[in-house]
Amino acid sequence: MKAYVVGGAVRDELLGLSLKDRDYVVVGATPEEMVRRGFKPVGKDFPVFLHPQTKEEYALARTERKSGRGYKGFTVHAAPDVTLEDDLRRRDLTINAMAKDLDSGVLIDPFHGKQDLEKKILRHVSEAFAEDPVRILRVARFAARFGFRVASETTALMKKMVQSGEADYLVPERVWQEFARGLAEPHPERMFEVLEACNLADKLLDGLKPVPLLLSLSAKAGASVPVRFAVIAWPHKEVEVEAVCARLKAPNEVRELALLACRNRVALRAAPQATAAALLELFKRTDALRRPERFRELLEVARLANPNIDTQRVRKAFLAAAAVDAGAIAAQAASPAEIARLVDEARMRAIERA
Repeated sequence: MKAYVVGGAVRDELLGLSLKDRDYVVVGATPEEMVRRGFKPVGKDFPVFLHPQTKEEYALARTERKSGRGYKGFTVHAAPDVTLEDDLRRRDLTINAMAKDLDSGVLIDPFHGKQDLEKKILRHVSEAFAEDPVRILRVARFAARFGFRVASETTALMKKMVQSGEADYLVPERVWQEFARGLAEPHPERMFEVLEACNLADKLLDGLKPVPLLLSLSAKAGASVPVRFAVIAWPHKEVEVEAVCARLKAPNEVRELALLACRNRVALRAAPQATAAALLELFKRTDALRRPERFRELLEVARLANPNIDTQRVRKAFLAAAAVDAGAIAAQAASPAEIARLVDEARMRAIERA
């Protein structure tokens, strides 16, 4: 029985990045032996155990055989005779198929991942890559994280996967999970380039494409995932954005901000010349006074999507309108019908002063 550090922890250590957590593979053990040594079983689909002291995950070395469509269509084989190289061979990319001997610290790299890391290349380990369509999204995400290029043979294989229909079995929730992680990375525009190169972009995003420079600027500004997605959605039609959000099962906060950006981009573009009445109408339409944080995100989207928009002017007007004491006005109004008009008038005067 022998344990190795594997995958992302080995890769990130070679890159000089800080390690968040480590994954371990155990070779030459049975589930019963792991339990005898105090490890707690937690894996549902294959044998994974928590270390009794550190609570880190240790998985038994395993192989996988394709038995159906999609990323769940696998039969897993974990046994003492499965070697470390067998386990590494089933992994997606060479840079993720390295291991480190826990005792000696020696790097085990049967598929030349270190070399690809130095050359900044994302390359599949074996033809088994084609059995799991989620791996296309993972390649795109790693391109967004590291800015690496994809090996030509890997791009060709991913194209075949899309053409064969294997990518049609992608589960929307899993797509969004990988897509959102890619959007959050330092080079999100690279994710779209990879998806475009293998012809998966149109299937998933139906023409919803970013302006690479604007998406890159959004990442450099440290914008959140909902803001980055809304920057992509900004120039597109509302119906297109709605369809993509439904297909990807995007969370409500992502969908709402993206649709808000589409619906109000004309009004936001006109903001530098807008009257107090027009600005108040914008605040009402976006529910800004009840949801100020979301409105601040909308202004961030506008600023990133179109640097010519005077969001500072809109922000000043919004703060002035929000400062009006609607409760005091309501208390003095002669009738309920008067309240809305008096509050609107007070807010417009406040906006004009601001």
